[in-house]
Amino acid sequence: MNNLIRWCTTSHVLFANLMLMACATVNAAERPNILIVFTDDQGFADIGCYGSPTNKTPRLDQLAAEGTRFTSFYSQTVCGPSRSALLTGRHPIRSKGWGMPASEITFAETLRTAGYQTACIGKWDVSNRKPIIERMPNSQGFDYYYGTLGANDGGGVTFHENNQKSGSTRDMGSLTTLYTDKAIDYLKNRRDPKKPFALYVAHTMMHTIINASERFRGTSAGDLYGDVVEEFDYETGRLLDVVDELGLRSNTLVIYTSDNGPWNQDKYTKKKKGHPEGSIFWGNAGPLRNGKGSPYEGGYRLPCIVRWPEKVPAGRTSDAIFATIDFMPTFATLAGYTVPGDRHIDGMDQTDLLLGKRETGREHFYFQGAGIRVGKWKYLKPASFFYGYAIEDDREKVDELYDLDVDIGERNNLASTHPQKMAELRELMMSVEGTDRLGPADNKR
Repeated sequence: MNNLIRWCTTSHVLFANLMLMACATVNAAERPNILIVFTDDQGFADIGCYGSPTNKTPRLDQLAAEGTRFTSFYSQTVCGPSRSALLTGRHPIRSKGWGMPASEITFAETLRTAGYQTACIGKWDVSNRKPIIERMPNSQGFDYYYGTLGANDGGGVTFHENNQKSGSTRDMGSLTTLYTDKAIDYLKNRRDPKKPFALYVAHTMMHTIINASERFRGTSAGDLYGDVVEEFDYETGRLLDVVDELGLRSNTLVIYTSDNGPWNQDKYTKKKKGHPEGSIFWGNAGPLRNGKGSPYEGGYRLPCIVRWPEKVPAGRTSDAIFATIDFMPTFATLAGYTVPGDRHIDGMDQTDLLLGKRETGREHFYFQGAGIRVGKWKYLKPASFFYGYAIEDDREKVDELYDLDVDIGERNNLASTHPQKMAELRELMMSVEGTDRLGPADNKR
């Protein structure tokens, strides 16, 4: 283990020195601050501007009006893999999800080489939910960390501040406010105002053992889950207000999205001890099929809102294919660093899409071990549910092909009528799975 730690430390130091040389000429004043607000198990249609008929989300709706709302944005289908993909710009088959190795390079590490200060607040979930120092946030590029190393499946969480334990709680209704308070404290008291910052706020809600504070419990039209959504909206608004109060609004890139689709099957409620009686702990996937753990759109496609005043077009809706794996190379352009060249980076630079200079996004998106989307076409191989989540008992174990332009709910399987298109996509999926390293041209996919 000591040899592993020394190897990882040495490789990260060499990478940092190379990146510092590459970024030496970048003007720090032109770099945006980066604020990522990342929620858990939230459905595509949980908030008003994405079609919720019940949940009132005025602050997220306002954020969408002030920025761009993406409607073909993809994360991953479960939590740990989603986080490793976001952090590294690599599909979970490479970044290893819950078991993300210390040798992975995160966007926080690369941002630090470009002169950024970095902080992570909330759910980490890529160190196997254990305090393995070399795989915890401080060793993966974050100057400051406060949060939980895993989920709240048992109805309680243990906090770490940096590498030290810092208490625990079974009051799940306190977490959204707590994480917001910690993020606000970072902005007001911990950061250096002379340097750009990257703040990654990864909420525990709305995962499994949901709850809201007394202020919000019982106040929505969407039962307890709706209470949680509306409290999250309020707390996110409170954080954004502090961004404004500190004069950071004009040069802060704000990204709101989620890790995967919602839980969606009754059988799971019987397994979750401590869950409030009679409540449903999952959200609304809207027109999308299925939810968390599924290869269908309900498992992967999430809300995503991006705001950067006078840079990202306001009031815009984009259906371009965009994904969390694209953050790493996009931040590289915005912040002035170079993406790691010693490994396969699956993300693509989406700067022009964000800034409204281009309307197209990714040419394809890969659904881990399950299928691929190219334009309007989506291919799924048989029996491709993740870890047995969200299995549809009546689903035939056959190849599937969908035209998402006319069938976003993935109900009309066109595999038999378009065999050539299906074969083409299946071959592309296999080539993506077999790629070990991208060349310069390939990184534009």
